[in-house]
Amino acid sequence: MAKQTDDLDDAHLKRIALAALEEDGAFDDVTTGTLVPPDLTGKAVLLAKQAGVIAGLPVAAAVFRAVDASLTLRPLVEEGSRVQPGDVIAEVEGPVHAILRGERVALNLLQRLSGVATATARLVDAVDGLPAVILDTRKTTPGLRALERYAVRMGGGQNHRWNLATGILVKDNHWRAVEAAGGDAASAVRQLREKAPELRVEVEVTSVDEARQALDAGVDALLLDNMGLEETRLVVQMTRGRATTEASGGITEATVRAVAETGVDFISVGALTHSAPALDISLELKPQP
Repeated sequence: MAKQTDDLDDAHLKRIALAALEEDGAFDDVTTGTLVPPDLTGKAVLLAKQAGVIAGLPVAAAVFRAVDASLTLRPLVEEGSRVQPGDVIAEVEGPVHAILRGERVALNLLQRLSGVATATARLVDAVDGLPAVILDTRKTTPGLRALERYAVRMGGGQNHRWNLATGILVKDNHWRAVEAAGGDAASAVRQLREKAPELRVEVEVTSVDEARQALDAGVDALLLDNMGLEETRLVVQMTRGRATTEASGGITEATVRAVAETGVDFISVGALTHSAPALDISLELKPQP
């Protein structure tokens, strides 16, 4: 199913594209500048070399526009579409020197985002028929969070809190600081609600006992960190109707369905953005003499 792409901000895409092109020396490309006539035009096709889910064509288009405004990228598949090896994903047309200057950066971003979307889709497929929602985490590439989280959505997942300012999640190191200051769970939850009443309070727990204490303190959500399946089932049963539950920690394509079958509401997987392999995509140039 195709996904909406209008949540990508053009100005943000342009900033990312220009920064990446500058990093790559695209505007001072010695090889292209020496060998390719400035008036030579042509077309290139983007080809899928692996099966996967495509995400990032608007980003690739922004890269090519940043190199030369006369370059055009025409998508031949929709964002969120599944492709097979050999499928033509898009065509790029315009000055050949500009296509070559932008090729690597456009491919790097398109491959990266398509890899994230593909990894997400595999987990979403693995829990098909169960109510658990696949989430990402804040384990994103610095500077690329908006793009990587967009790719998660293209793969059928959803996003966790955007950053530290938009959600509350009390983790183990927070508890260490609270305890060192003489506080407890109930007082911590009370302080958080007073500070940000519009935000839900989620607490990380590692055992049934910790989950019970957090529930008694009145939290809205529990993050079950690296908890075994039986413990997770117990916490889900204990929590039902009082808070939502989120499983996290070391969850893979091989284990995600068993986790979902415990009845958790959410499953968050940092590997979607920190370890997803890039989807193999190539660019083939067809100059027009």
